[in-house]
Amino acid sequence: QVQLVESGGGLVQPGGSLRLSCAASGFTLDDYTIGWFRQAPGKEREGVSCINSRDARTYYADSVRGRFTISRDNARNTVYLQINSLKPEDTAVYYCAVKREWQCSFRHYHYPYWGQGTQVTVSS
Repeated sequence: QVQLVESGGGLVQPGGSLRLSCAASGFTLDDYTIGWFRQAPGKEREGVSCINSRDARTYYADSVRGRFTISRDNARNTVYLQINSLKPEDTAVYYCAVKREWQCSFRHYHYPYWGQGTQVTVSS
């Protein structure tokens, strides 16, 4: 059974940092392409980062490039999202998702498996 569990969210001041984790069970994470998405209240779910299963190439949305870093630890079957220089507009529920096809995508409907999400709130 494919299961993804996110953690690491919280309340942080603008300019702060967090590291989100997505722990996988029931499958081998490095066989899958992994995306991080976020959804703010009243807004559509948007892709922010992706790492593909073929060569671990990474992709970022323009709004987060240079501040967010995605990485994977195959030994721990976990993927991380390091988020720095946080802004209030980064406030959202952050989700990890996986798919078997190797190409990265920021379209949420390409991903069949999702975690439950972790809340990130950026506020002073």
